[in-house]
Amino acid sequence: MSHKKKLPLFLLILLILSCNSTPSNLVVKGEIKGLNKGKLYLQKFNDSAYVNIDSLTIKSSTHKFEFKTILNEPEILFLILDDYSYNKKAISFFAEKGIIEINTSLKHFEYDAKIKAGLLQKKLDEYNANIKRFNELNLELIKHRFEANTGKSNKSIDSINSLAKSISKRKYLYTINFALNNKNLEIAPYLATYQIPNVALNYLDTIYNSLPNPIANSKYGKTLNTLILKRKAELDAVKTRNKAANKYKEDKKINALEKK
Repeated sequence: MSHKKKLPLFLLILLILSCNSTPSNLVVKGEIKGLNKGKLYLQKFNDSAYVNIDSLTIKSSTHKFEFKTILNEPEILFLILDDYSYNKKAISFFAEKGIIEINTSLKHFEYDAKIKAGLLQKKLDEYNANIKRFNELNLELIKHRFEANTGKSNKSIDSINSLAKSISKRKYLYTINFALNNKNLEIAPYLATYQIPNVALNYLDTIYNSLPNPIANSKYGKTLNTLILKRKAELDAVKTRNKAANKYKEDKKINALEKK
């Protein structure tokens, strides 16, 4: 007679589930006032495409939502709302392990968003607030340019264009300095990659070389390195084409002289 004891079936199932389940380290929760129905998606951006992490359906007058997931490292995530209207709405935020709270409204989903999160989101808010000032100055210049074209302003087009270039330069320099001043955070390579990808290559190199190893090896550190290598390869290709073109011209001149 066997003395082995068999576990009850429900205990066996619980044991299997507990072995296979991984506890979440990120909670994204909040409320969307005025939303009666729709679908929410939690997404991330990978390899030039948006990837769904999770989704939930909002029914009746339930305005609150909550996602629990695994976050391997800090990165930008997106809260996407499909309220079955023509356009989907999106809120981006810098996610870190812990609890992130996003409260907003259906009517002004993006603009009413109040995000309670960690240091990286606070830094992103600080950056965006200053960039907003540059964008507002650009809007003023667009207005002045229109008035100058219609004869309603004394400012010349040349002076307006000069101011526009100055604002653009200041905006780039602000982003570069912000990244360098926050080199110990993942926001530095993120801003360099996605806000100023076309800036002079030496600036991108300076930002990347300033990063400590953990940040250089992070998702956005690797993305920045890939961007730099791509830009360098493009420059090398241009130099090679120019060299070949110059050689062709020289050979053509020599052939013309030899025929005389």
